[in-house]
Amino acid sequence: MSVKQAVFAERQLIDYLRTYLENEIQRLDDIKRFFSRVTSLHSGIYNEPSATIANPIVAFKLLKRLKSEWMNIVQSNEAEENLDALREGYRRMEGSLPKLEDLQGAAQGLMRLQDVYDLRVEGLVRGHFQQITNGNAVDIYKPPVSDTLSGDDCFLVGKVAYDSEDYYHSVQWFEEAVRLFRGTEWSPENEGTLEDALDHLAFSHFKTGNISYALSLSQELLLHDPVNSRVHFNVEKYEKLLDESPPVTNQSLVLKRPDSTCLRTRNVYEKLCQTKGSQPKHFENPRLFCDFFTNGNPGLLLQPIKRELISLHPYVVLFHTFVTRAEAKSIREYAVPGLRRSVVASGVNQATAEYRISKSAWLKDSAHGVVGKVDRRITMVTGLNVQPPYAEYLQVVNYGIGGHYEPHFDHATSDSSPLYRLKTGNRVATFMIYLSSVEAGGYTAFIYANFSVPVVENGALFWWNLHRNGQGNVNTLHAGCPVIVGDKWVANKWVHEYGQEFQRRCSLNPEE
Repeated sequence: MSVKQAVFAERQLIDYLRTYLENEIQRLDDIKRFFSRVTSLHSGIYNEPSATIANPIVAFKLLKRLKSEWMNIVQSNEAEENLDALREGYRRMEGSLPKLEDLQGAAQGLMRLQDVYDLRVEGLVRGHFQQITNGNAVDIYKPPVSDTLSGDDCFLVGKVAYDSEDYYHSVQWFEEAVRLFRGTEWSPENEGTLEDALDHLAFSHFKTGNISYALSLSQELLLHDPVNSRVHFNVEKYEKLLDESPPVTNQSLVLKRPDSTCLRTRNVYEKLCQTKGSQPKHFENPRLFCDFFTNGNPGLLLQPIKRELISLHPYVVLFHTFVTRAEAKSIREYAVPGLRRSVVASGVNQATAEYRISKSAWLKDSAHGVVGKVDRRITMVTGLNVQPPYAEYLQVVNYGIGGHYEPHFDHATSDSSPLYRLKTGNRVATFMIYLSSVEAGGYTAFIYANFSVPVVENGALFWWNLHRNGQGNVNTLHAGCPVIVGDKWVANKWVHEYGQEFQRRCSLNPEE
């Protein structure tokens, strides 16, 4: 959603820049006319200086021009006024423009897509989403609209990795930056240069143990900046290190991704996001089925819900066309003003975290009629009491560039969790509604159960988080895979234990 807003902000900036260019073109045209007039005089009547001196009119015009007209041209404030107007327009827009955190987050999002979907950096630079399969580059998705990355774009992504001492990513992105910077002229809108990219790439290779390549890059850098004392020092250091120990072979210099401190199931998680897990096969298990479901509720008799039983352990159901497009659109629009960076439980408090990148808002049924309507429909298909405090307000979540939520439980795993502030027990069930479609990525992956579910527009996933004895079901460990291309919206309804004693129907899960 923020990217959409950024598009409109840039359109306004384009208007400011257009006005500036028009004013500057007019100013430069006036200067060109003055230049042309003076030049023609010196190639014409001023060829004979004695005649110029003799004619008082010509002499007067010369003196006036030198004393007045040249001063007006050279000391004109028009250029500064035009630039001030452009700067003032930019300042008016600054509050709605992306912050440094947004830019760095977008760069991290690209690297997250690179990792989770095993994408080639060279392909991303060309606007392609490619994996290496059997030695060949294969497109996993071809977007209808794409763009290429410049050397400066790659430099910025590499710098974000470099600043966090992530040399696995910085090497790959700086390599592309150097390749693209070579043979091209520097542009004033760029932040990086070839020299900057060589400098950062050399140190990144040094940190990964490739000292000989770091030396080679530093020597190339000295050709562009021969008086750089720091680079001279690095060259001497690298040469000394190579003299003390022979260079390592390329085979032993395979770049390794940094370890993840919070993602212990990274390999399974990424395979499921790429749909390489053991996906449910209904034709192989007759206990998995699709049907028209009423849950014995009179409100569903004439228009039953399309139910697809995805998994038995854990019990996961997909309700197709649970909301209409109009309802999904209304919920998205209601949520936009309240969207804020999503938080996670951190001890007794809540905080932002890198393993959850999204924006979310909470909607009350009393404020928006469509929310109350959806709440009543959830009650009809589940038999659960979803009115606060027995359930939380509807949480609407928007995932942007590389937006994701790494493996987690919806239910509390600690007695100190802020979930217990409602005093209605733990989260017994999750009802997640897909409010949009996505072009690629964004699967919901159940890690220990080893299956993933694609985004089904207007559908809804339902699962129990707790066993009947109140213990958490470890098989509900799940994740929201990064969105490759698209605008993913979901709405979460978390139902708590208390208030459900006579509501939880056995027909929803005959296995427990």
